[in-house]
Amino acid sequence: MSERPRRIPGPDHPITVEPAGGRVVVRYGDEVIVDSRAALVLREASYRPVFYLPRDDARMEALRRSDTHTYCPYKGEASYFSLPGDAPGATDAIWTYEAPYDAVAPIRDHLAFYADRVSIEHTPD
Repeated sequence: MSERPRRIPGPDHPITVEPAGGRVVVRYGDEVIVDSRAALVLREASYRPVFYLPRDDARMEALRRSDTHTYCPYKGEASYFSLPGDAPGATDAIWTYEAPYDAVAPIRDHLAFYADRVSIEHTPD
């Protein structure tokens, strides 16, 4: 098995992780999945910003761990969770880096959601 490529963010592929400020609420239908005042926002190259929300603020008992894993050379291996129910959009709607690379270490123990599958509301302070 070959070693996975590992890259460090830089001018050609910048990544920043900062406090989002304010409150971030994630809803799936009418159900609140996360309500947090400690969210982070990750900005990576030309991609849209992504909120990373602390697991401690999530209703983890409502989520189902998936067997899915993906790899990012800048962040590491992502694990997935599914939302409640069996709707097609519920499967693998959430990803998390349980052992992220040092450059993005603050996202450890945080969840990120596909924005087209949930409602994400950010109310800045």
